[in-house]
Amino acid sequence: MKIIIIGCGNVGATIARQLSVEGHNITVIDSNEAPVRKICDSSDVMGIVGSGAAVSVLNDAGVSEADLVISVTDLDERNLLCCFMAKKAGAKHTIARVRNPEYKEDVNLIRNDLGLSLVVNPEFAAADEIAKLLKFPSAIEIDSFARGRVELLKFEVSKDNPICGIKLKDIQNKVDAKVLVCVVERGSDTFIPKGEFVLEEGDRISFVASAKEATRFFKAVGINQGKARTCMIVGAGDTAFYLAQKLIATGVEVKIIEKDPKRCGELADKLPGAIIIQGDGQEKALLSEEGIERTESFVTLTRSDESNVMMSIYAKKVNPKAKLITKVHRSTYDDIIDDMNIGSIINPKLLAGEYIVKYVRAMQNTLDNNIETLYKLNAGKVEALEFKVGEIYGIVDIPIMDLNLKPNVIICCIIRNGIIETPGGKSSIRKGDTVIVVTTETGFSDITDILQK
Repeated sequence: MKIIIIGCGNVGATIARQLSVEGHNITVIDSNEAPVRKICDSSDVMGIVGSGAAVSVLNDAGVSEADLVISVTDLDERNLLCCFMAKKAGAKHTIARVRNPEYKEDVNLIRNDLGLSLVVNPEFAAADEIAKLLKFPSAIEIDSFARGRVELLKFEVSKDNPICGIKLKDIQNKVDAKVLVCVVERGSDTFIPKGEFVLEEGDRISFVASAKEATRFFKAVGINQGKARTCMIVGAGDTAFYLAQKLIATGVEVKIIEKDPKRCGELADKLPGAIIIQGDGQEKALLSEEGIERTESFVTLTRSDESNVMMSIYAKKVNPKAKLITKVHRSTYDDIIDDMNIGSIINPKLLAGEYIVKYVRAMQNTLDNNIETLYKLNAGKVEALEFKVGEIYGIVDIPIMDLNLKPNVIICCIIRNGIIETPGGKSSIRKGDTVIVVTTETGFSDITDILQK
């Protein structure tokens, strides 16, 4: 597809790189030359310096032939204007990043009046992701397939965990739950493991299961998997506001710590179900006074990555059992932060980028491939893909054990008529099935790509 991306910040750069790798014809636009040049030097894209709201610049980018225009600048109003002008100039579809909570209630009106295909709110997406993680506190990451019926969860194996030191093929003997371990991260190495693979302390494993079976699995390995009932949040930005709304609605006790007295007053009016504390969340005495040692979850959402990381490190020290979630804005030090082992890391800008990429894949699905969903895992080393299967020769009605699969490919789940199956060697794929595949390969666009030629 021909795609124009307006705005070359972290979100725009992430989208441009990913969609370029997937073979789309990408043009980026930004009024600042430096980020345009940076993206063009690192990816196979075309760059234009100028205003994405100017018809002349849009025409230079070929807007009349564009399948999609994505505007992700730092200003909501500019994004809306860019999409409006692009639509008027002939673009088939448009996506705008809109962050202001005041627009949240009017999002459908905005979409309809401006002809937008999608409105993306990074802060709301981050809050949604955090709320999902708090339902499974032991999970480091959670991705959903088949419209939420199947989960891909990551957690770390501890020394006293009953699956530590055993082979994957023996997990069913230890655990009465239908799960399939599809990825193991050990230090800097990532494996698509076979049945003989032995789990070790510190391994981060990703497994596929329904929500019900995931709960049974965590219970069977001795992990208390009830959702977090109390949550302490430091920082009262838009993400905190959206998150508090979600948690309060599900009965979670929410406490928010914020330095700005004006913002505290605003939230006290908007969130009567939350406890608002005016103070500095970096002060140990304040955190102790407000119960950091007892809270079941601790979420740092300030504007400072360094402050968020340091507060999470302290929370881990004084309350090792708490679910920790840390918001970061920059991805420069991802590897270092991962080594700190401070729970789940949330990057709203990258989440927004992933959300937009998923939408593009859904559009592509209607054209020439059958990918329903695709996630990048383990810092991009692994892909998890959801396919809708047609009547395809060479893969349908053949036992999985007889399929000539490529190396480092595993079929994790088959959904047939709403029933979730953890496949074995004798299982087979049928027409109409939804199939989840995990692989270290890249560039799959069709279910047949899992086969060796």
